[in-house]
Amino acid sequence: MTTTAVTTVHDWEALAKKAIAGDILTKEEALSVIRAEDRELLAIMAAAYQVRHHYYGNKVKLNLIINAKSGLCPEDCGYCSQSRISEAPVTKYPLLEKEVLVDGARKAMDMQVGTYCIVASGRGPTPREVDQVVAAVEEIKSTMPMKICACLGILTDEQAERLKAAGVDRYNHNLNTSEDHYSHITSTHTYNDRIDTVEIAKQAGMSPCSGVIIGMGETDEQLVQVAFALRELDADSIPVNFLNPIPGTPLANLSNLSPRRCLKVLALFRFVCPSKEIRASGGREVNLRSMQVMALYAANSVFVGDYLTTEGQEALADYGMIEDLGFEIERCAL
Repeated sequence: MTTTAVTTVHDWEALAKKAIAGDILTKEEALSVIRAEDRELLAIMAAAYQVRHHYYGNKVKLNLIINAKSGLCPEDCGYCSQSRISEAPVTKYPLLEKEVLVDGARKAMDMQVGTYCIVASGRGPTPREVDQVVAAVEEIKSTMPMKICACLGILTDEQAERLKAAGVDRYNHNLNTSEDHYSHITSTHTYNDRIDTVEIAKQAGMSPCSGVIIGMGETDEQLVQVAFALRELDADSIPVNFLNPIPGTPLANLSNLSPRRCLKVLALFRFVCPSKEIRASGGREVNLRSMQVMALYAANSVFVGDYLTTEGQEALADYGMIEDLGFEIERCAL
């Protein structure tokens, strides 16, 4: 990973004004954010906050994941404990029944969550799995003011249309990394497969959600590439995940992130995709550590509760973090 610092002190407030005006940053300006010296961090975060506040004020969107199907995945993604090449011990089970998925939504409501994310491992859903998700979503949408995001892998046009008709508001399929780094992460599908699924979800009328995992050996330039790719894809919600190296996975020995770099990356995505939901996502607890609270000066969204196979922090800690900032939870994301 390239870590060369830029010695020039930039006018970060000017970058914020440029982003708010809708002007696209140059690649050089984007690189300057993540290559800036640490002494510039507070100024960068203050500028990112100007952009965040312009579009979202001090509101924070809460998201909750239900691991609807665990393990049993034929793909070979190097970061994932559920892949076929992973030796990590994970619980394996087929897609949860409708009643369990609906009960998860009720728990999400109790936790003040606006977006409930139904996530299933695998290359893509079977017809039976789509039936189960459709049945659950129809019941949830008829009884709760809840935004539903589905993440089921690669979709066909017909599957996307069925999910939309059932009430799925958003579909997640992360790019994860840049196109020219993608083959270093997985070989069983391509970067373009992911682009195609996001486009299929958009064409069906679902809001596109697509993000990244940083810390997988990408260069600064590749990180900037994927930020601009997500802008071009017009993803409405961008989860920024921070690699949590899991023993038993090919990337288990990668541990090259500092809290300061993570914050600069969040600021980068705020500047490049200023009006979009930027979510501090998986691995934030491990990589941001005591500086987690600062993430919300750039990000306007977080996951509460656990992730797929790793634990998050207690929801009460997230509520406290939001309250201590003087921010407020966005109660309904519809």
